[in-house]
Amino acid sequence: MPHLSLTTWSLHRELGPLRWTFWDENEGTHKTKIEQQPENATLLELPSILANQQFKSLEVCHFHFPTLENDYLLQLKQSFEKEDLNFHCLLVDYGDISSPDDKRRIADIEYIKKWIDIASIVGAKSIRVIAEEASPTDIQALNRSKESLKELAEYALPKQVHVVTENFKPLSSTKENCIELLTNNEIGLTVDFGNFNRDVKYESIKHLMPYAKSVHAKANYDENGIIDEEEFRQSLDIIAAQGYNGPITLVYDGPGSLWDGIQQVKKVAGDYCE
Repeated sequence: MPHLSLTTWSLHRELGPLRWTFWDENEGTHKTKIEQQPENATLLELPSILANQQFKSLEVCHFHFPTLENDYLLQLKQSFEKEDLNFHCLLVDYGDISSPDDKRRIADIEYIKKWIDIASIVGAKSIRVIAEEASPTDIQALNRSKESLKELAEYALPKQVHVVTENFKPLSSTKENCIELLTNNEIGLTVDFGNFNRDVKYESIKHLMPYAKSVHAKANYDENGIIDEEEFRQSLDIIAAQGYNGPITLVYDGPGSLWDGIQQVKKVAGDYCE
């Protein structure tokens, strides 16, 4: 059966300073901006917290790393190992690997390679790379993204890190484009419940589940943060019927207490997990 997992995005308001990367057009280089916010938990503490709540794995957004110093990365790896918690995926939310600007695309590929190195150090099983912002009808952008993913997968292979992409951002917003990115490419797929248009959502999830290495289980919720359990179960029923056996990574980014929201999602998703 699947197992319970969490993404640090579900705690994005409680994990201290955020490290945002952006492209400086004038200088043609990457820069980092630190956004200060309250810290109610640290990334180093999370494995212990989650293990005590019967989670089996965690996916970590790249901007939640407070530092990239090697000593810290080794401490983070040890915190996972101590709790026997699987670092399932390092989620890189930056980098336009579909860009027609060769300088920008090459720079972003090199940037992501550095995160592959980091994933290897911290013991992450995989790294998620997004196909990016181009229109889903832009075939040239799709091909550039596909070739970039191939290059990244080849770089990651000897480091024992598996590259995956996701139905996230416009270019990979259709099931057809997701399949094309995977074709003849040694990469995997994360299927996010919340990133498809409602009219094609369930059909798309069903079509892509045979390729899924993880699912991001995102529920709809109202202005009070109360999830739509019936709608959420429709997606979970699909993955159960498909015999999926990987992590069900809970996503909550609604109003109110993030931990309360996570517990709502966990209560429902737990019915589908070991």
